[in-house]
Amino acid sequence: MKFPEICSATDLMKLIQEIGFLPLLDSDIEGFSAEDIVDEDCRYVTFPEGGWDWPLWKWKGEIVTEMPCMYGKFFNKKAGFISQEWWPDFCNYRRSRYPRPDDDSVEGVILSTLRSSGSLVTKELRAACGFTGKGMRSKFDGYLARLEMATYIVTEDFIYPRDKHNHEYGWGWSLLNTPEALYGKDICQCERTPGESYQRILEHLKQILPDAPEKKLIKMIGQL
Repeated sequence: MKFPEICSATDLMKLIQEIGFLPLLDSDIEGFSAEDIVDEDCRYVTFPEGGWDWPLWKWKGEIVTEMPCMYGKFFNKKAGFISQEWWPDFCNYRRSRYPRPDDDSVEGVILSTLRSSGSLVTKELRAACGFTGKGMRSKFDGYLARLEMATYIVTEDFIYPRDKHNHEYGWGWSLLNTPEALYGKDICQCERTPGESYQRILEHLKQILPDAPEKKLIKMIGQL
């Protein structure tokens, strides 16, 4: 598939709506990521005097909230977008591979904390779950990535700190929530079997990426 020229968040929203799945950065499939597709002026640049600009990075929040669509570490623990049209099938398949964690497991505690507290930025959720000691951040991020891969947690928006002039700065923090809390239980319901959902997704990706090796498509969506 020849992707259109992408120069704005609106352009990217239209593309995600059309193709259903789009990794943010390198997906291990040549040319298939938002970073690869957007116009060169929208990619990451650094300035000689210091500082940086990355329009694509700044679009994420607008896309997630205005489109809206799902965003999280869905593709081999790498972040990307999934349209609401394709989410039920993706969720159906992934949750069959990663059943809901037991309440007394670490993942279960994280999930129940988020459900009871409502949306929380990553650092707030980490503190609420007691991951505050040395080296706990990376451990927590590992548990969080598994919950995102399993479709139990998604990014609702991005929150940026502000300087003394009330200007946003930095890379921002993910505001996390469950897809059910954001869009209702029906968003995660699918009438197909997990196997049927898997095949539907795989065939769809073959259509939009006809030159991609099948083993890489399978790696991205997960082995059946």
